[in-house]
Order: sequence, then C-alpha cells, then structure tokens
Amino acid sequence: MKGKRATLLGLFAAVLAVVAVEPAAAQSGADTITEGLISDLNNQLLYIAVPITILVEAILFYTVWKFRNNESPLPTKENRRLEITWTVATAVILLFVGVASYQVLASPYVSAAEPGVQSGIADEEETLQVQVTAQQFGWTFEYPEQNIETSESLVIPEDRPVRFNITSLDVIHAFHVPSMGLKSDALPGTSNYIRTEATDTGTHQLYCAEYCGVGHSQMLSTVEVRSQEEFQSWVDENSEE
Repeated sequence: MKGKRATLLGLFAAVLAVVAVEPAAAQSGADTITEGLISDLNNQLLYIAVPITILVEAILFYTVWKFRNNESPLPTKENRRLEITWTVATAVILLFVGVASYQVLASPYVSAAEPGVQSGIADEEETLQVQVTAQQFGWTFEYPEQNIETSESLVIPEDRPVRFNITSLDVIHAFHVPSMGLKSDALPGTSNYIRTEATDTGTHQLYCAEYCGVGHSQMLSTVEVRSQEEFQSWVDENSEE
C-alpha cells in the first residue's frame, strides 16, 4: 500500500514538473511572446487550481452530508499518514507554482533589464529601441536610431524584439496594451523598461491605466504591428534627414 502511494505521489510530482516547463515557450495563438508567456502561466495554474478546488468542495459537501445528523461529534483522531500525505502534496504544488512562475518572471520579455544589462536575448543588437513619453493627455513615441518622433500611433515590426523606455513629463501615467500583455508605470523623472516581440501583425489599443486628470479617459493611442518590410517603408517615409 505504501509503495502504491509513493508511486502515485511520484507520478503526480512528475506531471507537475513537466507542466511547469511549458511556460518557457510562448503560446502559439498569442500576439506577442509576452502575452503568450503570461497566458501559459495562467493556464498552468488553472490546471492545478480547478481540480484542487473541486476536490476540496467535494470533501466538504460529503462531510456535511455524512455527519448532518451527528449530535455528538467526536474529536478527529491523529492520522500521521494523512498529515504526511497532504504536507508532501502541498509542498509539491508550491514547488510547481514556484518553478512555473520563476520561468515566466525571469524571462526578459516579462521582466526587462535596463540597457547595458545582460538580457538573455541572442539578437540583442537587433532590438528596436522606442522612447515612450506620457504627458497629459497623450503619448509621444521616439525612435532614436531611426530619427523619428510621432504622436500618432506606436508602430513596431513583427518578429523583432522591441524595448520600450517609458517615462512621463508631468504626473504618473501607465502604459497599458492588454492584448499584447504589456503594462508599465510612466513616472516623471524615471525610466521603466519593458520588452516584447510581436508574433503577428495587427492593431492594438493603448490605454493610460493610471488616473492622471480630467482627460484620463481620452488618453488613448494604438500600437500597429507591421511586417518588417512595411515597417521599413514606414521608417523611410517618416525619418527626418
């Protein structure tokens, strides 16, 4: 009996370990690598949380039903096997959550380092640098290497790493593109860095996610993901000589 329990527990731990490794790859249907990593982690945690919730609720309802007419309940007897089992199971679950979360949080596409810090991205030299500046009640996007500054749309290429340097000229704002999995505070006098890589072309809504005054609700813009050829054409048309 003990051997069977140990085997089942080991199998459960192995399944969790395999599932925990999956977030290292971006979700195939995601618009960006960042969104894929976050969505995958969310799904992995749901795979564990839902069965546990169902199990706990089933035990609760069963216990209430079985002892509903018990007018003289007795204290629960000590059961070391049961205590060891749920302690080990809890440790395995927490280990899974920790490993899966660490893989996502350690990704340069989720926790981007400042320029000059090793990022772990092989093609770091190909990373597009974009300065994002918030100001009541609009956005300015500057491409220092391409000599472009615009207040219209944030245009980025597909299948190329992009690093955003986000700051503010006045009050606290927040750069938020939900469909791309991007969010970062824009603080006056401070730069926050986030990195992503779009995996599909399209247009995404950009919001300010921090109340910044009476015009907060109108502080909107768009992020346009274009093919690399279309992006280069856009650069050629808009770059200042």
